Amino acid sequence: MADRSRIRVDWRASVSLLGDVLGGLAVPLLIPVVVALYYDESLAPFLVTIAVTLVLGAVCRHLAGADGTLGPREAFLAVSLVWLLVACVGAIPFVVAGVGTVAHPVNALFESMSGLTTTGATVLVDFGVHSRSVLMWRQVIQWLGGLGILVLATAVLSELGVGGAQLMETESQTRDVDKLTPKISETAQLIWGLYLGLTLLAALTYLALGLAVDPQMGPYNAVAHAFTSVATAGFSPEPQSVGAFHPIVQWAVVPFMLVGSTSFVLLYLALTGEPMRLFRNEEFHFYLGVIAALAALVAVSITLDPSTTLGTEATLRHAVFTVVSIVTTTGYASIDYVEWAPAAKHLLFAGMFVGGMVGSTTCSIKSLRWLVALKTFRRDLYTAIHPDAVRPVRIAGEPVDERTIRDIYAYLLVSIVFVFALTVVIVVDAERAGSRVSEFEAMGAAATTFLNIGPAFGDAGPYGTFATFPMTTRGVMIVLMWIGRIEIVPVLVLFTRAFWTS
Repeated sequence: MADRSRIRVDWRASVSLLGDVLGGLAVPLLIPVVVALYYDESLAPFLVTIAVTLVLGAVCRHLAGADGTLGPREAFLAVSLVWLLVACVGAIPFVVAGVGTVAHPVNALFESMSGLTTTGATVLVDFGVHSRSVLMWRQVIQWLGGLGILVLATAVLSELGVGGAQLMETESQTRDVDKLTPKISETAQLIWGLYLGLTLLAALTYLALGLAVDPQMGPYNAVAHAFTSVATAGFSPEPQSVGAFHPIVQWAVVPFMLVGSTSFVLLYLALTGEPMRLFRNEEFHFYLGVIAALAALVAVSITLDPSTTLGTEATLRHAVFTVVSIVTTTGYASIDYVEWAPAAKHLLFAGMFVGGMVGSTTCSIKSLRWLVALKTFRRDLYTAIHPDAVRPVRIAGEPVDERTIRDIYAYLLVSIVFVFALTVVIVVDAERAGSRVSEFEAMGAAATTFLNIGPAFGDAGPYGTFATFPMTTRGVMIVLMWIGRIEIVPVLVLFTRAFWTS
């Protein structure tokens, strides 16, 4: 009996990794320090945070003692703790700065968790009261949330085999990632290099366009938007998001959102001599097809709406930009789509549930799951007519394991249940607080936070704020952004007795 109750998780290995990540967090905090020095702003928010994260990292390493073995269970615990604790540390600059709505600890944690999970939902009300360095920190933490934290964690595991691969798989949900190189640390370095290279390319592209057509897209905005477009994150230092810039700049952002939501494994293979792996990929075709179909339908709905007169180019641009932003879970805005016809808004709501490719920076359910589910449904229709037929579901010519199919169905079900549960919480809590939220607005806010999309509808629209929701609702949203970003299981499994003792 005593043996059954024994803790079977080597928590010291998880805490040791957490300590390494928290210690490493001091490095990206130097970016807003540089910005603060350049614009002669207060350094206190970032120096305090650097001190806190270094101390916490040292404490974690001290508690861990000698490094243990990082297996699958320890990886689950490590991933969950990293995302939670880094979000908590990321909130400190907002509180120390003491300006605006994010000066409140709950709002600060909401903004930080939204950033780290690349959600892009914000509680900021007046952007003008915040320093450039604080606004840049919002961009940096989203960039880290794209792949940075993951890669940093895996890079620490230099000689680890199974555990490191499991950690990567927990986040990216692809088994191909460990096939790039024999060691997970080398894979992490390759992906980190690709991620950094795409970020630099985006920054240079935006800066060049700024010099050519839009002075507002200066070095600061070019870097800030490069951080969050490649990360498919969505924060912008501009209250009007990408809508503040020239139409050509808006068009230029679209490819980077698409690239950020494409499998980084396939991108790496394409850049190293195997481009057809990408172009032959079924998920890639499905993902682009969904975007094209939704964009066409949204453009038609805008055109048919007599209250909206944008012109042909503007209609196409805003339809494409908004659909790409929603499906890739980036959350940028080129226009306030809350003003669009109900048909267009409902199409955008449907797009929230799609997501980009597995192994990318994107969130939501992800297109591969939908592809497998649709193929399975088609297979089930066939076997209903031919009960004796054996017809496996195939992706890229390879059969999909039936256990994997069951896991996908379970994930779809749980995701939808969580979205609707949060919808109820939003509606009920709004009533309790003396305000009113429509069912559609509540569903949009629930989907956009749990699936890590960004803006929703109503007050939480692209030019709105989540600060209008009650504090208790925002607290629930913080937890669900965390759970949704690391795909439910790594967090929920921690609350089972079997995880710790069996």
